[in-house]
Amino acid sequence: MRIGLVCPYNIFSGGGVQEQVLTLQKTFEKRGHYVRILTPLPREYEGQVPKEIITLGVSMNTTAFAGTNWQWSVSVDTDAIDEVFEREKFDLLHFHEPWVPVWGRQLLMRSKSANVATMHARFLDTLTAKTVSNVFIPYTKPQIKYFDAFTAVSVPAMEYLLSLKKVPITVVPNGIDFKKYSRRPARAIRNPGMKTILYIGRLEERKGVKFLLKAFSEIAHRNEYIQLLIAGQGPDSQKLRRYVATNEIPRVTFLGFISEDEKIHHLHRADVFCSPAYFGESFGVVLLEAMAADLPVVAGDNPGYQSVMVDRGALSLVNPQDTIDFARRLELMTFDEGLRRLWSKWANKRVKEFDFPKVADQYMKVYEDAIKKSKQRKT
Repeated sequence: MRIGLVCPYNIFSGGGVQEQVLTLQKTFEKRGHYVRILTPLPREYEGQVPKEIITLGVSMNTTAFAGTNWQWSVSVDTDAIDEVFEREKFDLLHFHEPWVPVWGRQLLMRSKSANVATMHARFLDTLTAKTVSNVFIPYTKPQIKYFDAFTAVSVPAMEYLLSLKKVPITVVPNGIDFKKYSRRPARAIRNPGMKTILYIGRLEERKGVKFLLKAFSEIAHRNEYIQLLIAGQGPDSQKLRRYVATNEIPRVTFLGFISEDEKIHHLHRADVFCSPAYFGESFGVVLLEAMAADLPVVAGDNPGYQSVMVDRGALSLVNPQDTIDFARRLELMTFDEGLRRLWSKWANKRVKEFDFPKVADQYMKVYEDAIKKSKQRKT
């Protein structure tokens, strides 16, 4: 099969959607398919473009709601699109985040292949975000008829499309490379004398890091043998550092940006992984990465994380804004060995459901059905 993976975001900068697209490309190529990633070229990018990536047009960063970065894909010359499509002769185009203006729409309108749409994000639960989503309806709704199949990474990610039209949507979750995250690095040894809570992610309002600092402060002032590591960057970085200094919260270390190898190292050294996002999440890949590393999780009780932490995994979910309960849950997951073993038994089974080969199998079934439907649509 000749597959085009359409990604409107900066494929060279990392990020949840980008990682899924890159891993899909490698997985399908190993299975003998011809796969190319179609993406706009970021204005600031100056490096080499790998052969498996085809750039069309340009894109630029902007800031959306609650400090979240958003990639705005600028329009591209239609002749360039036609030239690529004629040369590549794709059987199927897989559009990730198809509603991002305006570049993806141009590709969709000129596509002669089967078209699949995947929704990754959930519109944020704010009045501003909902207002903007309503403004975009005249832009997004006419595109629906050009797709042969729809998928979403979770039920929360379906919400926007279903608000436009009741169409069949298949849930295909995000995946992870289980072997990559489960393999313990040689030097990743936990320190028995100092328990470690680890946060990895963007430093922005919706991620709830300030609530984590409040809860950790409750613990740290009565237990000197626990520390908090915060990895990541974002618009709230300086504000959070000032909060730690002003409130004299001990043993908090800001690591800044860390590489993928460093992330895996920290996941295997920590005692608890905490992701206290309280809104705006449609899934929880970071939770799966921690689970693969056999690292107990405490996470915000939002719809996206609920889709991952089912059954016994619900023990991990907490309201981050309830400081006392949040602190209590962190302590239990850190120090209660019986609870940790119980949770680990559940997590070791659950996380394997998201291993990428299984996710790729689900997408391939969607692709095959979409191609059949496309042929029917054109006859």
